[in-house]
Amino acid sequence: MDEIDLDLQQMIPDILNGNTARFEQIMQRYQRRIFSYCYHMLGQYTEAEDCTQEVFLKTFRKLDQYNPERPFEAWLYAIASNCCIDMIRKRRLSKYLPILYRSDEHHRPVDQAIEDTYYNEHVLRAMSKLTPEERSLLILRCVEDKDYKEIAEIMQQNSSSLRKKFERTAAKFRKYHAHIPGGRSDGSRQPQSRPQNHIS
Repeated sequence: MDEIDLDLQQMIPDILNGNTARFEQIMQRYQRRIFSYCYHMLGQYTEAEDCTQEVFLKTFRKLDQYNPERPFEAWLYAIASNCCIDMIRKRRLSKYLPILYRSDEHHRPVDQAIEDTYYNEHVLRAMSKLTPEERSLLILRCVEDKDYKEIAEIMQQNSSSLRKKFERTAAKFRKYHAHIPGGRSDGSRQPQSRPQNHIS
């Protein structure tokens, strides 16, 4: 258990005993990262804000259910993932985040650009063909730069199977993108207009 988790283990009993100021410390520590994850999952600033608030509300309400044997950050991201998937399902997967990739030449992994200087409608259309779970896997690996052990903790799946699932998902994404008119099978990027809502 690292220093951060040890610190959290000291905070949680205080919060459960009514010291809500300690929970604000947790929010300050994780709010930006959770917002970034939600933003890349949902592709819309206001929805990401709403989802981030919901994540911390659920975290507060379920804090007594937290298992200290599990990394707190993994537990928090799992709540965020579920909140985003719920929101995506509610709006019938109608809007998608921009994810760009390198080609699979030399078996390089899927990459994505989180810079807000690119917004590729062809990428959005390709992403729309992936399931919320597949998209979450791409985001956690590419956007959040988490290793498979961390992703396994978040998604509650075996890290070896996730590695294979990532490779399959990456291949699906490349295939979908290559078959979209205007999409590029070599993974190169076309600069588009900057979206109005972006993370500074």
